[in-house]
Amino acid sequence: MKQSDVFRENAENCLQLAERADGQPTFKRYVRMAKAWMALAEEQDWLDGEVPPLTIKTA
Repeated sequence: MKQSDVFRENAENCLQLAERADGQPTFKRYVRMAKAWMALAEEQDWLDGEVPPLTIKTA
């Protein structure tokens, strides 16, 4: 399994925990964690060469 897939699984686990959170602060914390795991997954895909680097176009 690719490292980025592991990161995406972690993000999904965080979202599942967010659904069961007791309060708003806990919910928000799990959502932030899920976003962080997804960012890591996207970066890992880039590092692995699966996603081309972002190209900035100038006018």
